[in-house]
Amino acid sequence: MSSWFTFNVLSKYLWFSTEFSYLALVLSISVQFITVEKLVRKGCCSDTNHQGIQSFNKNRVLQRLLSTQGTVYAVQEYGFGYNGEIFVTRMDPQAFIRLSISSLGLRIPGTALKSEKSGIHAFSSPYSCEIRLRGFPMQTASVPLVSSPEATLDSHTIASSFYLEESDIKALLEPGCFYSPRAFLEIAIFTGKKGSHCGVGVKRQQIGTYKLEVGPEWGEGKPVVLFSGWIGIGKNKQEGGKLSAELHLRVRLDPDPRYVFQFDDVTKLSPQVVQLQGSIKQPIFSCKFIRDRVPHVDPLSTYWSGSANNPDLESERRERKGWKVTIHDLSGSAVAAAFITTPFVPSTGCDWVARSNPGAWMIVSPDPCRPDSWQPWGKLEAWRERGIRDSVCCRFRLLSECQEAVELLQSEIRINAEKGGEFFIDTDKQMRAAAAAAAASPIPSPQSSGDFAGLGPVVGGFVMSCRVQGEGKSSKPLVQLAMRHVTCVEDAAIFMALAAAVDLSIEACRPFRRKFRKPSFHSI
Repeated sequence: MSSWFTFNVLSKYLWFSTEFSYLALVLSISVQFITVEKLVRKGCCSDTNHQGIQSFNKNRVLQRLLSTQGTVYAVQEYGFGYNGEIFVTRMDPQAFIRLSISSLGLRIPGTALKSEKSGIHAFSSPYSCEIRLRGFPMQTASVPLVSSPEATLDSHTIASSFYLEESDIKALLEPGCFYSPRAFLEIAIFTGKKGSHCGVGVKRQQIGTYKLEVGPEWGEGKPVVLFSGWIGIGKNKQEGGKLSAELHLRVRLDPDPRYVFQFDDVTKLSPQVVQLQGSIKQPIFSCKFIRDRVPHVDPLSTYWSGSANNPDLESERRERKGWKVTIHDLSGSAVAAAFITTPFVPSTGCDWVARSNPGAWMIVSPDPCRPDSWQPWGKLEAWRERGIRDSVCCRFRLLSECQEAVELLQSEIRINAEKGGEFFIDTDKQMRAAAAAAAASPIPSPQSSGDFAGLGPVVGGFVMSCRVQGEGKSSKPLVQLAMRHVTCVEDAAIFMALAAAVDLSIEACRPFRRKFRKPSFHSI
């Protein structure tokens, strides 16, 4: 995918045919020359370009060329120009590596289970594993028991995945002071489940360990299968004349580049959104926050006794609504937005937004067919979960393009209300959660695998993440996007709108202040 930086052009040359079939720009910047070709192709007035990607900005190109004399406004997915200045927005990804462990299976000679047609006992298997990689949280997964030598394990079933930056790989390749000289991917296999039953601890038994050394190939940035097949585990390959357990797995490295963005101020202050590339911060979008039909006061401030005389303030005490965030590109055009469709209101008998009646945001993108109109893209619901440590639960559903009003669950994440946390869309994690839910309750339910059956529109592991601060803190959302899911600037903008909605939901779900009376002298 082509990517672009913002440049102030000192000179430019434009050429285009009368049919607008081709437009070439040659940009001269200081002593460097950059050629941008094929900004406009024949047929760019259609709703989609030659790759089938929606590109509403291209429609504006010909409109401006036809209606404007002396000013050429050339717009493409990644660039625009205006009044003698050409701005080209370059989005450079950062290198990430995806380490995936798939096709887990365990073969133990002499183990008898009820026959399965496939020979793979996924739900009835009592075996599990702990997957460890230095510097990363431990992950757990169930290990199916394989009873048939003809059984074929699915290589697409991801049991665990790690995402590594360049700094992570360097840290793994360098020996640490308090660690072993070499880092390993370690998979420990256990029988029995961790936990307790009737207050009595259940002891697990470790039956073997698999180790894979971290090598130089981890830092090459190329797809590579580190291991695939069966391998004996345990202290000895033979114990008492009997074969020991064998583990089947597939370990693979794949490049997974990401774009990294950050809001350079609190979302409600309408900040810029910059792209991070090392120490360089490059403006890409601007964010505009609007609060409609409410007074210009802090809705979370303490309400004094006179608030009952102010209907707007009293309304804001009971609900939070009318919030809207628009994302603009460098030309000032709105390319994405998020607005509250269901107000955040306290549930009956409490002063917080409950799961039974969540607040909701609609995430929208410009309609390529109708100017100044929006089309729905996704829906974000949020509510507060009470407990020892309160959390804000965010549930995002992608609106299907195939059937109107069909919602596909993509992510449901709890974020610590006090400390903040990370909202993410990762189909690997969602599928593992669905599999765990199916194992616990094979009957489909709204919270189990039935919701994850249609992840088609956004597939392939990590999609996006958004790190936000807790309530009452200055939050500047940090957003990461998988490059393979971003085909144009508008794609990135829609995720910025989603990130802004997640960030504002932390505030919208704060407990509502109940009105209290100002003390009088007669009560003292």
